[in-house]
Amino acid sequence: MDILYANDRAGEYPRSWYADSAEAPGPYAQATGDLTCDVCVVGAGFTGLSAALHLAGRGFDVILLDAHRVGWGASGRNGGQVGTGQRLDQEALEKLVGLDHARALWHLAQESVALTKALAAEHAPDAGFAPGIIHACHRARYVPHARDYAEKMARDYGYDLIRPLDREEMRHMVGSPAYHGGDIDMGGGHLHPLRYAFGLARAAQAKGVRIFERSKVTAITETAPATVATEKAKIIAGHVVLACNGYLGDLNRRVATRVMPINNFIVATEPMMPESQESLIRGNHAVADTKFVINYFRFSDDHRLLFGGAESYGYRFPDIAALVRKPMLEIYPQLKDAKITHAWGGTLGITMNRMPHFERLAGNVLSASGYSGHGVALATLGGKLAAEAIAGQAERFDLMASVPTRAFPGGIALRWPLLVLAMLWFSLRDRL
Repeated sequence: MDILYANDRAGEYPRSWYADSAEAPGPYAQATGDLTCDVCVVGAGFTGLSAALHLAGRGFDVILLDAHRVGWGASGRNGGQVGTGQRLDQEALEKLVGLDHARALWHLAQESVALTKALAAEHAPDAGFAPGIIHACHRARYVPHARDYAEKMARDYGYDLIRPLDREEMRHMVGSPAYHGGDIDMGGGHLHPLRYAFGLARAAQAKGVRIFERSKVTAITETAPATVATEKAKIIAGHVVLACNGYLGDLNRRVATRVMPINNFIVATEPMMPESQESLIRGNHAVADTKFVINYFRFSDDHRLLFGGAESYGYRFPDIAALVRKPMLEIYPQLKDAKITHAWGGTLGITMNRMPHFERLAGNVLSASGYSGHGVALATLGGKLAAEAIAGQAERFDLMASVPTRAFPGGIALRWPLLVLAMLWFSLRDRL
């Protein structure tokens, strides 16, 4: 099954609140004939859009390809949360790569948030960045760690934007009996991801990037120069950036053994009165909880609750509204009569250790993906780092690439059934 078309129609955005509330650029032409460029970027999500924008800013002739539309994949369907740090917290990173490397990764992650906020302000002010992410502990035993981690980040990293929340404060901030405490990180925030992607596309085009939609890449020849083939075009490029994340398919088997596609789902309620919004999430912050099968939620700028969560085991999407309503009502039973107006799913890329997978596949072919649900900011930075590497400044790309990301056991053939077993175990653990 081709994951690009398993749940979607060719060249059409899925019906989501994001797509219904954003004005798409283009449509852009389909790639045809023989083309040449300095750099061909495959995938027009945050990584690809950022790479194209930063490469064009350095004077490179860039072609950007997408099998569907710009921002069509996970970049235009996600929860919109712009989290600080890497996907693993600093304690885990210190154990994985050592203190100095962990510090360098922290600084890169903080730059990714600053970069995302700056690009959104310049190119997509309608994306509406709002500060603050609340991390909510669904078990009392996790609360001491949240407090200790806030203290560690202030003490060891000079980061004082995380504040612990006890049970009473959490109940005040998030109007739900489900959480026992946690913290609030005012360094992160949330935005409208599809408007952000559209803003990056318009900015890239304005800098001379040639954007082609409905141009699925069928093969890449890793030579110098490289050849990128689509159904109707052949592109000769000095360099290639592979920015496909969960929609890679079998385009590169080495990356595919390390980055696995999984589905995630979001619903949007009908608009609420502002006072109702405040009773559910005070201060217009975003929320993410400590479950392995994570619940994440926030409000839109027209006062809809956007609630993401639940899991499914199969490439085809289930009845999303029914699936996501269940965890939404576990958190907010007071919404039992709320109408759901939109329900959509998307496919993201995860790795074994949940850290991004950056790799130089050949001297002139780079790949950045596997953001594991933490990609709004890190994917934006990933594109910039790929542009730096192509321009001859590879140190920061190589720093990300040096984080070990193991292949999934059993390779491509067995990774999916093994993931299903793992997810079933973790979903059971979430209930304990």
